[in-house]
Amino acid sequence: MADFDVFNGDADGICALVQLRRATPRTTKLVTGVKRDIKLLSRIDTWPGDHLMVLDISMRTNIDDLKRILKTGATVHYIDHHVVSETPTNSNLRANIQTKPEKCTAIIVNETLDGAYLEWACMAAFGDNLVEIAYETIKPLGLDEAQVELLKEFGQLVNYNAYGHTISDLHYAPGDLFRRFVRYDTPSEFLAANMDVYETLKAGYQDDMAKAKASLEVEPHIYILEDAPWARRIYGSFINELALETPGKPHAVITHNAQGGYMVSVRAPRADPDPQAYFLCVKFPTGGGRHPAAGINNLHPARFDSFVYAFENIFKEFLKT
Repeated sequence: MADFDVFNGDADGICALVQLRRATPRTTKLVTGVKRDIKLLSRIDTWPGDHLMVLDISMRTNIDDLKRILKTGATVHYIDHHVVSETPTNSNLRANIQTKPEKCTAIIVNETLDGAYLEWACMAAFGDNLVEIAYETIKPLGLDEAQVELLKEFGQLVNYNAYGHTISDLHYAPGDLFRRFVRYDTPSEFLAANMDVYETLKAGYQDDMAKAKASLEVEPHIYILEDAPWARRIYGSFINELALETPGKPHAVITHNAQGGYMVSVRAPRADPDPQAYFLCVKFPTGGGRHPAAGINNLHPARFDSFVYAFENIFKEFLKT
C-alpha cells in the first residue's frame, strides 16, 4: 500500500498540506509541480489499499484520472475550492469542495482542524489574494502589525515562487518548501530560523516585478509579457497586484507557454457581486479556475483577438470609465 500527497505547488497547496501533516505526520510520496501543472492525478498509478490526499487542484480538470484511480480500489480524500462540474459517487471518495470566493484550500483545511495551525492557513490566504479574509481570520492569534505584514508578504512570495513553465523556472521546488515548512508549527517560527528563503524570494520578486510593470498594455487592463523566465515567474503576482491597485476593474495578464501559445490569468473586478472570470475562461479550451480568479493554460494565438473581444464584452460595465 502507498500513500500519496498530491498538492498544488503554490502557497495554498503547500500550506494546506503543512497543516495536515503537522496534525497527522505521515511518510508519503509527494506529487506536485508548478502552479499551472494541475493534472497531477495523471502521474499516479494506484492499487487497492492505496490512499491519496489531494489538495488545491481542480477536480474538473482531473475528473477522468480521479475515476480511474477510484476504480482501482484506492481511497481519495479531496479538498479544494475550484469550480466542479461533477463529483463522482464512490464510497472510496471523501470530498470537501467549497467554491465560495472567500475560501481557499488551506482555509478549508484549517476549519477541519479546528484552527490548530491557523497561521499557516492565513499565510495561504494572503498568498491566494484573499487579503481581507486573511486579516480578519488572523485576529484571534494576537500578532502585532509587523508580524502580520511579514506573514502577508511571505505568503505572497511563496505564491510568486510557484509560477513557471517547469520547476527549473522557480527559485525553490514546491516539494522542497513543503519539507522545510512542515518542521514548524507556524510560518513565523520558520522565518525566525530561515530568513534566507524570504530574502531570496523577495530579491527575485522585486526584480521580476519591475520588468512586469514596464510591459506592454495591449488593451486597457490587458497586459502581455515577454517570453522569458522572469515573466513566467511574476505574472501571477503581477495580476494580483493589479487587482489590489484598481479593484474596480478586471485584469488579464498574458505570457507565453511551452506549446507556442499563451497562458492567460484573469481577475474579475473585486466589486462585482457576480464575478465572471471563470465563465470567461471556460469559453476557451484549457480554461478554468474560480469565479473571481481564473485562467487559460493554452490559448492558441489565432484566438487572441477572440479572447480580447470576450474579455471586453463580459466586463463591459466595468470598463466604461
